[in-house]
Amino acid sequence: MSFPGVSARAAGVQVHVTSLPGGRLGEPARDLVRWLAAAGQSVWQVLPLAVPDAHGSPYASPSAFAASPGLLEDPGAPVTDEEVARFAEENAYWAGSWVAHGGDLADQVRFEREWSALRSFASDHGVSVLGDIPIYVAAGGADTAAWPGLFRRDAVAGVPPDAFSDTGQLGGNPLYDWDAMAADGHRWWVERLRRSLALHDAVRIDHFRGFAAYWAVPVGDATAEHGTWEPGPGRAVFDAATAELGPLPVVAEDLGVIDAPVEELRDALGFPGMAVLQFAFDPEGDDRRHEPENLRHDQVVYTGTHDNDTVVGWWQSLPPVRRRAAEEALRAAGCSDPDPAWAMIRLAHASPCRLAMVQAQDVLSLGPEARMNTPGTAATWSWQLEPGMLTADLAARLREVSEEHGRA
Repeated sequence: MSFPGVSARAAGVQVHVTSLPGGRLGEPARDLVRWLAAAGQSVWQVLPLAVPDAHGSPYASPSAFAASPGLLEDPGAPVTDEEVARFAEENAYWAGSWVAHGGDLADQVRFEREWSALRSFASDHGVSVLGDIPIYVAAGGADTAAWPGLFRRDAVAGVPPDAFSDTGQLGGNPLYDWDAMAADGHRWWVERLRRSLALHDAVRIDHFRGFAAYWAVPVGDATAEHGTWEPGPGRAVFDAATAELGPLPVVAEDLGVIDAPVEELRDALGFPGMAVLQFAFDPEGDDRRHEPENLRHDQVVYTGTHDNDTVVGWWQSLPPVRRRAAEEALRAAGCSDPDPAWAMIRLAHASPCRLAMVQAQDVLSLGPEARMNTPGTAATWSWQLEPGMLTADLAARLREVSEEHGRA
């Protein structure tokens, strides 16, 4: 994986556009870029830029391709018929599906203007943008309406019981008919990756393990407990995309129930995986992949993701045995700090991983009230920065940590 302008050891901050002051593009987004540059950070990670669902989740969008007009700084900016026609031609694969679903291509033109200008601004400041692709689409959206033959009707997507939920997570998203996808040369996925890589310098693919095998839950089940594993398409999707798009700058979200076939697929494709420090420090656990001593260069390490609590909230809820293990690991790495959020930031930066990512909430040492999402619940996604929260002092502090570990 390569990010334009990103060195062999890099660092970044994850904060979605809706978490900027005001929740939109414009000057708050440019302020964040300036702050990231001052902090020595070279990657800004965002959540999907898609139209969110009624609860604010960008992971259940009515379109896998359309960007959210709710992110626009100037939603009333004039757009000519010629601009709309040109956009429709350049995005011919999916533009019609969005219009048929009631979407407005003029909003997509506005988004392209604003986002392209921001991307250019970020590049000038040495900041690359890491995006996010949800593996599945929402039920009843533009994609299932436009391409019904590419989706199954007998089962829906879910996640088996894991650290987040004893009954698993019943996403309810339509599952792909991978045989139908293959017959079409995986065109839908090629176009989805084309669109995503046009919007970002690199992308994280959520629930990557679904390409090796996925959890299929019979339609009508109330929980995800009684699903079954079914084989995914393997590397065929990515081979088809690489043939048209070239090398794919992709991060594989390889969290949860991960077995050898998932790891083999990830490594064969050359995609870095992920490690989350909040999943470490469990002397009684079987999954040791997130322990600091087991981290590898070809990974992206996180203090926590948008699905985790903040570090402060996580620390407050840690059982004593895990807190002792964490304190031991922090001492051993020379990363002790009276503030657990900054101790974990230091530990992430000290790791051998190519890229260290931290949540903006952790830079601010915020508690569970600032959590972005709690899997399995709906009333989330609302956390937002206040103007001026990311101060020059915090930028200097983060730059110092990044420079100490060769990441600035």
